[in-house]
Amino acid sequence: MDIEVLGALAVRENGISITPTAPKPRQVLALLALHAGQVVPVATLMEELWEERPPRSARTTLQTYVLQLRDLITTALEREPAGAAPRTAKDVLVTTPGGYLLVGNGGAQDMREFERLAGLGYRAMDADDFQGASRQLRAALDLWAGSALADVHHGPQLEMEARRLEESRLCALDQRIEADLRLGCHREILGELTVLVNRYRTHETLHGQLMVALHRSGRRSESLGVYQRLRTTLVRELGLEPSAALRRLQRSVLMAGPEPAAEGGRPGGERPGGRRLTRVG
Repeated sequence: MDIEVLGALAVRENGISITPTAPKPRQVLALLALHAGQVVPVATLMEELWEERPPRSARTTLQTYVLQLRDLITTALEREPAGAAPRTAKDVLVTTPGGYLLVGNGGAQDMREFERLAGLGYRAMDADDFQGASRQLRAALDLWAGSALADVHHGPQLEMEARRLEESRLCALDQRIEADLRLGCHREILGELTVLVNRYRTHETLHGQLMVALHRSGRRSESLGVYQRLRTTLVRELGLEPSAALRRLQRSVLMAGPEPAAEGGRPGGERPGGRRLTRVG
C-alpha cells in the first residue's frame, strides 16, 4: 500500500486509489493512514469525526464509513499480482477489539521516508558533515507537495497530527538552511529566507538565519533591519522581546561593522544535541 500525506491525501493499493471523495470517510482513512500498522481506537476516530458531540448513531455511522473504505479496497484487490496470496478487504482494513488497523504491507509511505531522510540529515549535522546534511535534508523536504493532508477536513486528531508534521518540516528546513550557511551558501539562500520570514513572521530561527546571510553578503543595515522588524512584530503581536540568542546575534552584527567577523548565537538557543552555534562570519 502506498500512502501519501505530505500534501494531498493519496492512498493506493495495487496502484488503485482507495481514497474516498466524501469528507468524513476521508478523515477516517487519513487517520488510519497516518498510523498504518497500528490500531486506531474507535474513541479516537469518533473524536476526530464529531469532537465532543457524537450522535447516538456514531458507532454505527463509523462502521458504515469503514464498509465504504472496504468496498474501495475490494475493488483494488481485484488487481492483485498473479501468484499473490489471496486477501480480502478485512485483511487490509482490520477490525480489532478496540478499533481498526490499516495494514501498510510494505508500500511506499512519504511520511516515513521523510522521517528516515531527516534523521540521516540530523546525524550528518552532528558529525559536521554539512554537505551530507544539506543533501539528505533537501531530499526529505522535496517529499512535501504542500501542507500535510491539505485536502482533508481536520478534526482535533488530524489537526494535532498536521501540526506535528509541520513542526517536523520546519525543523528539517531550519537544519538544511543551517547546513547551507555552514557551507558558505549565504547568497544562494537569501531569496528563500526572505520568503520564509514573510510566511513565518515570528519564527526567530529563520529571522536569525536571514540576518546572518545578509550580513555575510555585505548587507549589514538590512540584517539589522530584519531584527528590528521582528522585534516590532513580537512586541505588538505576542508582547515578547526577542530571545537572548537573537539579541546576541544583533549585537555581534553591530560590533562586526561592515565586515563579517564576530560570533553570534543561534536564535532560539543551541540545536538539539548541543551542536555548535552559527557564526556571523
